Amino acid sequence: MLPIGVNTWVWVSPLTDGDLAALAPRVAGWGFDVLELPVENPGDWDAGRAADVLAEHGLRASVALVMPPGRELVAASADVVRETQDYLRHVVDVAVRVGAPAIGGPAYSSVGRTWLLSAEERRAAYAELRENLAPVVDYAAERGVRVGVEALNRYETSLVNTVEQALEAIPEHCGIMLDSYHMNIEEKSPAEAVRLAGERVAHIQVCGTDRGAPGDDHFDWKSFIDAVTDIGYSGPLVIESFTAENRTIATAASIWRPLARSQDALATDGLAFLRAL
Repeated sequence: MLPIGVNTWVWVSPLTDGDLAALAPRVAGWGFDVLELPVENPGDWDAGRAADVLAEHGLRASVALVMPPGRELVAASADVVRETQDYLRHVVDVAVRVGAPAIGGPAYSSVGRTWLLSAEERRAAYAELRENLAPVVDYAAERGVRVGVEALNRYETSLVNTVEQALEAIPEHCGIMLDSYHMNIEEKSPAEAVRLAGERVAHIQVCGTDRGAPGDDHFDWKSFIDAVTDIGYSGPLVIESFTAENRTIATAASIWRPLARSQDALATDGLAFLRAL
């Protein structure tokens, strides 16, 4: 049985030490195996303290990288690229400290940044991404951490929307992070996209097609999980959704209404469905 996790974004943003101390026992008590910790800004929460809290409650960690405006690895100044690489190395260091085997997210461009690319411009952008991401991937590999690059839907990026594009865009030794929400929008067959990614899959996030609980939607979960099983993935399935109570994150993720009877129910209903599946 695959480990099941949940991202703290279901409840809070940005994460703090206090939030983590309050959430960890609840998440563990519900039966989750993994708590996913976003690194929005270095210093929001202490990795050493987080490691202790997770250990106390028998939870493993996964770590999400975050790409707000100003974090760019393509079509940006050398200073911005360097600062973004430094941020990503910091996320790797955090993952090492909390014992997470992978970091994942759209490690190429800020979320919401879109521009029209010709075929030639896209090839050039992918070449630039491979060059700028490779040192981060190397840094992570030296520390036993995989980098999983996430394809986002067309409304959140114009650069990498599908697994096929991700495979073309990233260095050969870099992993892929799958997200069922984005795959439902962009992939003709999410299950076949999982198989195409194959052993490159470093991490998987899941949620309903409306960003609610997995299972309370129209996604073909059985075929998706069958494909995940077929590729031999053994990492966690992490529920990622967001709270509408935080204005900043609600706007960034377009969460305009409650997606479940409560945020706790979103997590626990999703957990129950995934366990049964």
